[in-house]
Amino acid sequence: MAANCHTGRFALVPVLKAELTVKTSADRNPGKAWTQGAPVKQAPDAIPGAAIRLGYAWCSTVGQELQSQLDMLARADCTRVFSEKISTRVKERPELEKALTLAREIKAAAPNQPVILTVVEMKRLARSAAELMTLSSTLQADGIQLELLSGPLQGVYDPNGAGAIVFTVLAVLAVLAVSAEVEREGIREKTLEGLEAAARKGNVGGRPSVVDDDKLAVARARQAKGDSVTAIAKALGIGRATLYRQLGESA
Repeated sequence: MAANCHTGRFALVPVLKAELTVKTSADRNPGKAWTQGAPVKQAPDAIPGAAIRLGYAWCSTVGQELQSQLDMLARADCTRVFSEKISTRVKERPELEKALTLAREIKAAAPNQPVILTVVEMKRLARSAAELMTLSSTLQADGIQLELLSGPLQGVYDPNGAGAIVFTVLAVLAVLAVSAEVEREGIREKTLEGLEAAARKGNVGGRPSVVDDDKLAVARARQAKGDSVTAIAKALGIGRATLYRQLGESA
């Protein structure tokens, strides 16, 4: 059909006429039986590119800053950095979930492409021992590597192959190394938040002064009569240094 309809037209155009000749091997000419030819060489597997680093920075809402973490992640050549400032008492961390989702999408599109979740230190990744173990299992299941830029466990941990054992040991060691520190930081954050809330209401934390207004009035009166600070402090049952400080502040 093609020869009847098109060959005549193509033959009128020199450039197209030259294309009508199809080169074939000697064993593929008409009338010859087909035989198995040499096997076609398989194309080599695509070589994965350089590892893609996704950075994650996190700190609580009280008395902490993110910039030092962001600077370290920038020096680690992270392709993208996710960061958030959120209380340890908030269970969900949206930016961490975004980082994990992007890592999974990259692995789904290019399974052989190394993807690394990079954090400054382990306590910036999890807030409790249970959370750390769960996150470690998630990274291992998704084939995502973990990189710690500082701390006793500094390095890159690959969850695939032989690295799976190391990754499991990492999770156990991390629990032992940082769970107590993370819990202490949570208690500290709660204390600071309580103090800030009290300060906004006009309440100042700390030990009450041992010299109240009545004692201070007595001390000033006796000092005006010529009594020594030592005698006044002994009579009031307070230290000389405390009395000197209170008299100086009220002067």
